[in-house]
Amino acid sequence: MTKLSVNINKFATLRNSRGGNNPDVIKTAIDCERFGADGITVHPRPDERHIRYADVYELCKVVKTEFNIEGNPKEAKFVELVLQAKPTQVTLVPDAENQLTSNHGWDTRTHKDFLIDIIALFKSAGIRTSIFVDANMDMIEGAALVKTDRIELYTESYAHQYPIDKRAAIHNFVVAANHAQQLGLGINAGHDLSLENLKYFKQNIPQLLEVSIGHALVCDALYYGIENTIQLYKRQLLENPYSNL
Repeated sequence: MTKLSVNINKFATLRNSRGGNNPDVIKTAIDCERFGADGITVHPRPDERHIRYADVYELCKVVKTEFNIEGNPKEAKFVELVLQAKPTQVTLVPDAENQLTSNHGWDTRTHKDFLIDIIALFKSAGIRTSIFVDANMDMIEGAALVKTDRIELYTESYAHQYPIDKRAAIHNFVVAANHAQQLGLGINAGHDLSLENLKYFKQNIPQLLEVSIGHALVCDALYYGIENTIQLYKRQLLENPYSNL
C-alpha cells in the first residue's frame, strides 16, 4: 500500500498566526500517527514562517512512523538540521529563500555535481534521499545519475489539469514513473494532491511508494475532522477502496 505522509506545516502556520502554542504541532504529529498516518512531513524554511527548526528537533524525538524533512540543501542550516535530526527521509527541494510554496523540480543536469555530493552526505548518515523533480524524462535520468534513492514527482500540473482532462493530466506522470522504476528509483509524489484526484493518480501509478499531502488534507479536516480525513485519504490509496484499512 502507498504510504500517506501528512505534512503538518499548515498547523504550524495557524499556531504562528496568533503566537503561543495552539495548535500544538508536536501533539498534532502524534495524533496524526494515532489516526493512521504512515509518516509525518515537515518543510522548514529559513524564515520559519510555519515549521520552526526547534519544532523539528522536538518532532524527531516523538515521531514513530516515517519522518520526512523537506527543504533546500543549499542552506547550511538545513543540512545541519537534517544531519542532527536523522529523519527516515530527506526530500531535497530547490526552493528560493522567500518562495511561497514549491513550484518546480530540480534541474538534475545543471546541479548534478552539487546533488551527488549532498546526497552522498545524507546517505552516509543513513538517511534515505528523495529529490523533487518534474515529470520530465531527462530530469529523471539525471536523478538516477546523482544516485538518489527516490524521486518525488511534482504533481501541481497534474492537479491543475485533472478537472479538465484527467487522461491527459496523468500521461506524462505514468511515462515518468515507469522510466524511473526502470532506472531503479523509488517513486514518491506530492503537491496539490487531494481527495478529488489522488485515487486516479494511484490507480495509474501502482508503483507509488509514498504521497506527502498537507494543504488539501488540512483544508478537508476543517470540514471532516483530522481523524476522519486521514482515513479518507488512506482509502484513496487502497487497491480495493472497500477493503478494511
